[in-house]
Amino acid sequence: MSLRKLLDLSGRTALVTGGSRGLGLQIAEALGEMGARVALTARKRDELDEACAHLESMGIQSRPLVCDMSNPAAIAPMVEQAASWGAIDILVNNAGTTWGADMLEHPLEAWKKVIDLNLTAMFVASQEVGKRCMVPRRRGKVINIASVLGMVGGGDPGRPGTIAYNASKGGVISFTRSLAAEWAKHDINVNAIAPGFFPTKMTKGLMEMMGDQVARKAPLNRVGSAEDLKGIVAVLASDAGAFITGQTIAVDGGYTAV
Repeated sequence: MSLRKLLDLSGRTALVTGGSRGLGLQIAEALGEMGARVALTARKRDELDEACAHLESMGIQSRPLVCDMSNPAAIAPMVEQAASWGAIDILVNNAGTTWGADMLEHPLEAWKKVIDLNLTAMFVASQEVGKRCMVPRRRGKVINIASVLGMVGGGDPGRPGTIAYNASKGGVISFTRSLAAEWAKHDINVNAIAPGFFPTKMTKGLMEMMGDQVARKAPLNRVGSAEDLKGIVAVLASDAGAFITGQTIAVDGGYTAV
């Protein structure tokens, strides 16, 4: 089979959580450019409508699904709605949040907020999509968005710690390995991407605080661009990545290599 055919996602349905902006929208673009139709979730309808209008302008079929992913009870109805458009072939667990505070001052409620959205929502969404679409059909691609801060300590002098975020993303990496091992018998691939520093709403404060120091942390001496996740997403979501599972791939300009 040609590489072009292996990467082709025509006729497949993808669900991207937290897909209305930032890395989620970049991922949705990649999937759509390869032929998939894409359902997006977010809490805010106006941001979803704007994102879908953007995708439609690129010729990508899209559907907005308002869902607060931090509420586990809201996830099953959202997945059911997405699946009514077409059985979900690709699930991208991208929705996430962070909280800046040092350990001794970190509020418990903030810890719970980060863990609930970054890890628990991923568990529930994967479970629901697995039950409804992937396991019965013995096919599917799950892509979890981790972070390089789940692979390293991440402590930088002069800025608040992100211990809840780091711990949650470390959990994503372990969750990915465990689910990949369990679902291999169903011919479902489960992998994670660990982005380095990308300009997003979540990282805006950090980048303003640290300036050029952020770019200098990576050997490639820059932060991620709007195109830097697209290639790996295309591989992991398509038949080109059929023999890859349980892996966490850092897209970080070499940040974790030093």
